[in-house]
Amino acid sequence: MSSESSFSTSSNPDVIPGRPTWHQTMLRIKDPQKSLEFYTKHLGFTHIDTFDFPQWKFSLYFLTTMPTGAPYNLQAGTQDAHDCLWNMAGTTLELTHNYGTETDESQKYHVGNEERDGFGHIAVNVDDVYQFCEKLERAGCQFKKKPDEGRMKGLAFVYDPDGYWVEIVKRGDDHEIEEETNFSQTMLRVKDPKKSLDFYQKLGMKLLEVKHFDDFSLYFLGSSVVDTNIGYKNQFQPVLELTHNHGTENDESFKYYNGNEEGRQGFGHIGFLVDDVYQACDAIRPWGYGFRKDVDDGNMKGLAFAYDPDGYSVEIIKRGGIDFGDQRKE
Repeated sequence: MSSESSFSTSSNPDVIPGRPTWHQTMLRIKDPQKSLEFYTKHLGFTHIDTFDFPQWKFSLYFLTTMPTGAPYNLQAGTQDAHDCLWNMAGTTLELTHNYGTETDESQKYHVGNEERDGFGHIAVNVDDVYQFCEKLERAGCQFKKKPDEGRMKGLAFVYDPDGYWVEIVKRGDDHEIEEETNFSQTMLRVKDPKKSLDFYQKLGMKLLEVKHFDDFSLYFLGSSVVDTNIGYKNQFQPVLELTHNHGTENDESFKYYNGNEEGRQGFGHIGFLVDDVYQACDAIRPWGYGFRKDVDDGNMKGLAFAYDPDGYSVEIIKRGGIDFGDQRKE
């Protein structure tokens, strides 16, 4: 294994306008009560905001891990919570609930990690993986992999209520994080790392570390709020882990599933805040990957979903938020 990188970690002069920051990773969930309990009770997340859209039959729940000394006293669903959410510098986990799924026994979301699935997992960092996993096991949580199972010792994967994999990772030895857990990564598989790195660095992300193995490589990127002077395992804010299986870039027919195909829905998108969505999308458009939804298309005006090089949806939304008031009346 090598940590050498052939890609520059310097700032990219082609970053889109509007101070882009990574704001969210979205997963679809079947039962919000079970999911909220799992993430807040077992993994240390705080439920910071909720949006209900009864006319479109879905709700959004935003969670994140909060730093010590920054207690969160706002009530989810209030304007104060909305203002906090759309102005925060960090990254959230956005859980999307489509009404009725919680009572539909046949409903099950596609959690990734099958052949050609792009989405892999999210992760939390802890000081002691073994001790933390023992705590989860006592609480009745189920595991895909316990710390001493498989080839890679010392890390684990616990299932959330929908079957998504949540990696439990040990922090670096010289970290300064006081919290028991912190939301630490989202993993996506990519076909061509050069294209993907260029795309995300133009969205303001910084390449923090690269790890090369015999048949795959890992690229860790952080948004502008990360500290580039410390390792990715010592960051409080999450990193985007791009996994490249060697050789896919040379196969013209190869394509990952992006999580939004019919029958394979689970992971939905990652999202970025910008000062001006229209200006940001004008900068993204010439890259040629296209849009799943342009700024004023569809029911929700003023936000967009761009495609990245692998076809993953990347939401572009205005810092400070958009006014859903009139749209809720439709």
